[in-house]
Amino acid sequence: MPISLLVASSDDHFREMIRENLLNVQNAKVLSEYPEVNANLYIRVLQDLERHPEAALVVDLGSDPESCLKSLEKVKQAAPDLYVIASNYSSDGDLVIGTLRAGANDFIIQPIKRIEFRDAMTRLEKAPRRASTNASKLGKIYTFLGVKGGAGTTTLAVNFAGVLAQRKQQTVLLDLDWSANDAAMQLGAAPQYTLQEVGENLSRMDQALFEGFVMRDPLGFFLVGPPDSAEHRAYFTEPMLREFTTFLVEKYESIVVDAGRHLADEVVLGALQSSSSIFLVTTQEFPAIRNAQRYIGALMRMGFNQDQLKIVLNHYQKRNNPNYATLEQVQQTLNQPVFYGIPSSPAVLTAINKGRPFVADRAAAGDLDRAFRAFVDKATGAKKKAEVA
Repeated sequence: MPISLLVASSDDHFREMIRENLLNVQNAKVLSEYPEVNANLYIRVLQDLERHPEAALVVDLGSDPESCLKSLEKVKQAAPDLYVIASNYSSDGDLVIGTLRAGANDFIIQPIKRIEFRDAMTRLEKAPRRASTNASKLGKIYTFLGVKGGAGTTTLAVNFAGVLAQRKQQTVLLDLDWSANDAAMQLGAAPQYTLQEVGENLSRMDQALFEGFVMRDPLGFFLVGPPDSAEHRAYFTEPMLREFTTFLVEKYESIVVDAGRHLADEVVLGALQSSSSIFLVTTQEFPAIRNAQRYIGALMRMGFNQDQLKIVLNHYQKRNNPNYATLEQVQQTLNQPVFYGIPSSPAVLTAINKGRPFVADRAAAGDLDRAFRAFVDKATGAKKKAEVA
């Protein structure tokens, strides 16, 4: 049986050691890497297990054993049948026992020796692996990341949330574009409470409190974003976002994130690391394609994989134009298929000027509305579910 591993470690060298040792194991590969072992590790693990239920997890405890053990325990609570191999520099008896009590099935000492790693893989192959067939009950995070300004990232995120809400899903739209703050503008809203208040109340956050101070759009989804202040950024950190997204996925079915285009922002990066799907929004203009290439390279170096990254061509034109890249050129340049193309339509600008999502007026949006809903179907797996039913 092929061996598929998920590797969680903040140490680049450890992740590299795992990859190198797997070269000596037949039919073995690393499916995903998590560069941090933190409180919401279980979210990303569950997301990957939905696609690869046979996978096992390798956890590096070296950075902070106590904190890592808590993360491991939470992972095992969420996925009791997951096979976990823990690793640390210390082989202290109490630590090993604590690791096994937290849910680890095996333990290997660092630095990892080739023969010991091969023995661990042999034990993994022989272990009865009961792949979980139950879908995760956690909500999914869909993040829209633009490769440049003006690509339409916010418009796609706002309307994506709108369609999910129209389908009666409990949905939250999270605007992390601190400089633009365009989501509220496109909804014709001026929220009284923002991410600043979320950060100040995280310690006592519950669903009633959250829904009591964030804005609810007439379509049914909740909006929370930055304060409308261009001169300074409110205090909201990446650890705060981790805690907040952990709360959101436990309470809501879908969380849609407008990440703007700021890949280097720590809060945006935290959202990306928690996402089920990352929609990289680009256009067919050559500077945008170049930027998309750079973004993909950066995300891959950060440990993301092609299953998570989905290229979305906004303002998509089928007809050849010397000023725009063709679909084939885009895919060849990015070395990745385009997930979906959203056509241009004057209905977008009309809707933005009205301060409402274009999906709120299906008749006015016409072909765009039909194409966009097909995109949402594909992105959420709704079409597959309908076929199964």
